[in-house]
Amino acid sequence: MSAKILPRKAVFAVAGATVLVAAPLAAHHSTAMFEWGKEMPMKQATVDKWEWTNPHTFLYVTVKERDGKDHKWALEGMSPNHLIRYGWSKNSVKPGDKINLTYYPLRDKRRGGFNVTITKADGKKLFQFGEGGSQTAKAQAEGAKKN
Repeated sequence: MSAKILPRKAVFAVAGATVLVAAPLAAHHSTAMFEWGKEMPMKQATVDKWEWTNPHTFLYVTVKERDGKDHKWALEGMSPNHLIRYGWSKNSVKPGDKINLTYYPLRDKRRGGFNVTITKADGKKLFQFGEGGSQTAKAQAEGAKKN
């Protein structure tokens, strides 16, 4: 009787492990929805909400467009783990902050995209990646110079 139970337990264990591993992979998506590399500016946006979540951060803003009306935008960003290395934190922006930003637009032209940079009212610029450079790498390089 124990010979029948052991294989059944093994099957359930393998099935459970497969679900646990596959679920996060299925939740992640491609960046094909964005016009990657086509950086667009957005001026005088007001932060509505900043979600510091995995696997991606989300920034929700309101901006007055050419039609004179306020429009809501949703912008995806890199993960908190990645952004910490570029000087971001869960407190980098808060509702009501006025910011300028750059983003890669959605291919379907909806009001959204992938956030690339944020420039705060005090002039501080935060980069999602690229020319701003990883603060972790910079700190490690500076530490190596001192030693």
